Amino acid sequence: MSAPVALSGVGIGLRHAHYEAFMAGPPAVDWIEVHSENYFGEGGYDLHVLETVRRDLPVSLHGVGLGLGSATPLDTAHLARLARLVARIDPAVVSEHLCWGASAQGALHDLLPMPLTQASLDHLSARVSQMQDALRRTVLIENVSTYVRFRGDTWSEAEFLAALAQRTGCGVLLDVNNLYVNQCNHGEDALAAMAALPPEIVGEIHLAGHRATPAAVIDDHGSRVAPVVWSLYEAALERFGATPTLIEWDTAVPALEVLLDEARLAREHCAKHARHTSELRS
Repeated sequence: MSAPVALSGVGIGLRHAHYEAFMAGPPAVDWIEVHSENYFGEGGYDLHVLETVRRDLPVSLHGVGLGLGSATPLDTAHLARLARLVARIDPAVVSEHLCWGASAQGALHDLLPMPLTQASLDHLSARVSQMQDALRRTVLIENVSTYVRFRGDTWSEAEFLAALAQRTGCGVLLDVNNLYVNQCNHGEDALAAMAALPPEIVGEIHLAGHRATPAAVIDDHGSRVAPVVWSLYEAALERFGATPTLIEWDTAVPALEVLLDEARLAREHCAKHARHTSELRS
């Protein structure tokens, strides 16, 4: 299987609103990420744009629909379409979520939290291995934002991901904003979650905005990265070192310049970390 990390620097999501700008020439980003399912068609303008941009920039394929933790049989047709896209685009990274999303009645089109138990680990390990075998590469699995936890949980989410990586050889896509959302909603310690993850398994980081409501903090990917999340990102850089980082923005998508400015801020944090590391070594 190929290595889980082949990216560097800071990327942004390729969104339809910015196709024209990308087609005119690659903006000042190091790589792009797309939702895999948006490019499952055998042709069309979306795939044309992705293939064109891929000539200049590495691509990360981020899945949102496989539902690895679902109790229903793994959707082999979905997996086959993903395998065709992987062969066509040759992405640097392929990722999915630690979640379930389907029942016997059909797909629920959501990233729903799993019980963090031995039975879930056994189930998910088999499915991740099936995915990796089909794609012939290592994948990254992302921690998710949740609004419920299960009384029967025997691990934290980070401990579960570490065990999953040990069992399957997969890596972890660490969403720092999700850590903060879960800290707010469940009282979970974001720094303790980072400490539970071996640095070598984290292959990508996501940063995004969130929305605070009276009932909960919502991971809506619809605003700039909050100052508290930037602070957690600094802690992540201390823990995991320079890690490919994505600015994730999926709702109320702003002008491309806003995303590029967020990417600039991420680079500044990375440069600050690099200077600090160099000073410690000198």
